[in-house]
Amino acid sequence: MTASNHESESGVPREGWILYDGECGFCFDWVHFWKKVVERRGFALKDLQSAYADGSLQVPQENLLDDIQVLTRAGQLESGADAYLYVTRRIWWAWLFYGIFQLPGFNWILWRGYRWFNRNRYRISRHCPLPPQANAAHGLKDDS
Repeated sequence: MTASNHESESGVPREGWILYDGECGFCFDWVHFWKKVVERRGFALKDLQSAYADGSLQVPQENLLDDIQVLTRAGQLESGADAYLYVTRRIWWAWLFYGIFQLPGFNWILWRGYRWFNRNRYRISRHCPLPPQANAAHGLKDDS
């Protein structure tokens, strides 16, 4: 059996996992919009809830949904705005975004915007529900 260039023989993605809130419709849509792009760069998508349940993410349960996370193949965690920077650094056409937000002052702006959006994501998610197959995977009923 041959492994894809995205995952090794053990099923571990080449770069790591992008871990997102699987109960947030906006988060689900956002990461799946970029799925092909990040998979080509060696990342796999996994929701935070599954990563916590299977033991691959070791964070206190009360902090589980605090931030988007990137769990690297080496076991390092990049959280919040730094998770976005970690991924964009590996996409040649997104390097400008990475470079700008590494500059003094701009990183603060990125984090400030990320924190605001993260606190308010469920307001947006109400208008961006989970697709039916994702609802079923999380044991949620589809209220449509």
